[in-house]
Amino acid sequence: MVDRRVAGLPLEQVLGWAEFCGLRIAVAPGVFVPRRRTEFLVRQALLLLARGGDPPGPPDLGGTGRPPKPPWAPPVVVDLCCGAGAVGAALAASVDGAEVHAVDIDAAAVACARRNLEGLGGSRVQVYEGDLFDPLPPALRGRVALVVANVPYVPTGEIRLLPAEARAHEPRVALDGGPDGLAVLRRVAAAAPAWLVPGGHLLIETSERQAPSAVAAFVASGLRARAESSADLDAMVVIGTTQR
Repeated sequence: MVDRRVAGLPLEQVLGWAEFCGLRIAVAPGVFVPRRRTEFLVRQALLLLARGGDPPGPPDLGGTGRPPKPPWAPPVVVDLCCGAGAVGAALAASVDGAEVHAVDIDAAAVACARRNLEGLGGSRVQVYEGDLFDPLPPALRGRVALVVANVPYVPTGEIRLLPAEARAHEPRVALDGGPDGLAVLRRVAAAAPAWLVPGGHLLIETSERQAPSAVAAFVASGLRARAESSADLDAMVVIGTTQR
C-alpha cells in the first residue's frame, strides 16, 4: 500500500474507499474519487426534497403547525455521471423510499456504483452503464423529481494543470468538460426537462467561474435557474426548476 501511494495513486484508491456524507464509498483504481465538496450537492438536493420543491425560506405550515407533505412521496431521483455512486448512495440512505437510478458511461465506475448502492433500496435502486439519459427506462420520463449530476467540468486545456493524482489516475471522461468545461452540463440541461415532473429540479456541480454560463445554459433549456455556493466546501451548485 505504501508503494502504491508513493507511486502516486490517490489515497482513496489505495485504501479502497472514500468517506462521503458519513458513508464508506468503495473506490477502485481508475475510478473517480468522490470529492468532499460534492457533499454540498447532496445537501441542496435533500433541502429541495424536504421542502417539496419550494424555494428556500420558511415552510408554509398551513395553520397545522406541520410542514406540508412533499408532492413526491417517495421521490424518483436520477444520478448522472455517478462515478462510484456516492451521491446516489447518500440520497438513497437519507430519503426513505427513494427510487434512485444511477448512470455512468465508464464500466469500472458502474461496477463500483453497484457495490455501493446494492442493499440501500433493493429493486428501487438501479445502476446503468451508458451515456447520460440514454440507458434509463423510458417509463421514467416525466416522473423524476430530481436529476443530480457531478458532470466533468474541467476545460480540456486545463487537464494538464490538475494534480497528478487526478490527471494520471482518474478517467479522463470523468474530468474533461470540453473547451469551456460546460459541454456535458449543456447536454444534461437540454435533456433534463423531458424527464422531470412539473416543479422538478436539476442540480449540477460546477465552478464559481463557470456558474454564470451554467445558469444561462439552464435558462436556455427552459428552466428557472439559480446558483448556490458553500465557502466552507469551496462548492458551487446550479439548480434549475421546471414550470409547475
